[in-house]
Amino acid sequence: MPEYKTLAEWEARKAHLKKQILLAAGLMPLPDRTPLHPQIFGRIERGDYSIEKTLLETLPGYYLGGNLYRPLHKPGKFPAIATPHGHWTYGRLENQQLASIPARCINFARQGYVVFAYDMVGYNDTIQTPHDFGRLPGEQLWSFGPLGLQLWNSIRVIDFLQSLPEVDASRIAMTGASGGGTQTFLLTAVDDRVKWSAPVNMISAIMQGGSPCENAPGLRIGAFNVEIGAMMAPRPMIMVSTTQDWTRNTPREEYPAVRRIYELYGRPDLVETVQIDAPHNYNQESREAVYRFFGKHILGDADSSHFAEKNVHLEKLEDMLALHNRTLPANAVTRDGLFEEWRRIARRQAAAADPAALRERLSYALAAEWPQQVISETRGERILLSRPGRGDRIPGWWIPGRSKAAALIVDPQGADHARQSAEVARFTASGVSVLLIDVFQTGSAVEPRKAKSEFFLTFNKSDDANRVQDILTALRFLDSGGYKPVTLAGFGKAAVWTLFAAAVAPVGVILSGDLAGFHGSDEDFIQNFFVPGIQRAGGLDAALKLTRNQR
Repeated sequence: MPEYKTLAEWEARKAHLKKQILLAAGLMPLPDRTPLHPQIFGRIERGDYSIEKTLLETLPGYYLGGNLYRPLHKPGKFPAIATPHGHWTYGRLENQQLASIPARCINFARQGYVVFAYDMVGYNDTIQTPHDFGRLPGEQLWSFGPLGLQLWNSIRVIDFLQSLPEVDASRIAMTGASGGGTQTFLLTAVDDRVKWSAPVNMISAIMQGGSPCENAPGLRIGAFNVEIGAMMAPRPMIMVSTTQDWTRNTPREEYPAVRRIYELYGRPDLVETVQIDAPHNYNQESREAVYRFFGKHILGDADSSHFAEKNVHLEKLEDMLALHNRTLPANAVTRDGLFEEWRRIARRQAAAADPAALRERLSYALAAEWPQQVISETRGERILLSRPGRGDRIPGWWIPGRSKAAALIVDPQGADHARQSAEVARFTASGVSVLLIDVFQTGSAVEPRKAKSEFFLTFNKSDDANRVQDILTALRFLDSGGYKPVTLAGFGKAAVWTLFAAAVAPVGVILSGDLAGFHGSDEDFIQNFFVPGIQRAGGLDAALKLTRNQR
């Protein structure tokens, strides 16, 4: 965990991480909140609580299933709890010793909460996509995957709970375990409407989640779940862990790190931890810890004896499933239809965005930064550029000229190859200073690498995104040296790299390069400039708009 010395430093980091999460989820900016058209039916009453089947239309033609639990015979408006499930076999209907979603929902309802248990994508009633998707390059270009859909569903669940007349919209809590814990801390990181949370068995420094629904490309570049979990601060949170999974170190490592963030707000009392001696779970002991925490902070009842779990009556699965003996509504879309709607939303938002918004979205998709400082090492005409603390090393040639005009040349075959070109000869003959660089995995910077791991892109930039960063670093070197104007020339496929670098750079350049048939289709990006989320961020059209006056 990085050390944040001031609240302002943390708040800046938090704001950055929020946008990084939303970009990785394909939710930057958020889609329109279209009508949910809630269908609530099949009411069951069990004395002091009721259960109903529910379908919500979270996107046009896309339906989320769940069960709504409500207290009976209690006065006043109630706080509400959103509760996603983890990767249990029966999803929101799982009931076993290690995890029972119905048991926690019924007990919460008896305690005086309105509770909505809802599906992960691909589980129970939410069947228009499988759970495991989003791995195809074409899907990744648009940030279309289960993590984004689930995060959007969670946002819409809060909308739904706040719309219920018996719910106090200012008192919303959330809890889930395992993958449901991931959903909990991802939502609380981006949605301040959740005022209390209990992520169970998931905030870990040593394991970040094993499913595509927890590992969208770009999500954890330079970040990890402890920081994301800490974004709940200073709202009250309990971190429940166990001795027999990846949260075994929580009392000694993750909890103190998160508590330090709460200390920056002067509220270390609002984060607690409890560890259960059990396998990976949300068992009765874990549930009772959450009941007590929520009871103290939400209900104002600090008497722990009031929150011992009571036995529950389990309903038949068919009485809980919204689609038992029913079909999806007539307007329900297929997976392909949902993907097309996702792209349509992105295109419409990009077309309406101003230049500042487009530049920000492309910058987050590329995980690009304008360096505060660039370190240069020279030996004759050889140069090596780097950013402090980043570990990158960009080799090349630096040929100073008579004037302060400069040219930055990028060749996919490397700086040595570019130096033999007629264009470089023309620049040097005219007295222009010339910088030739070997961007990531080109020229002398090519290194053999092992095969990429399953979720490599969750934690690492793509090769092409790294190339854009190297160009930005070189541009910053020239800018800090006072070189103007700067011609940025890309040979061959490097013309696309230089275009996107110019699009996100905060300084103007003279662009020189032929896109050579690159028209911005998904196949163009897959073959020539693969960056997850780049199409969702506006793609080629956005880059061309931002560089219109630079060519």
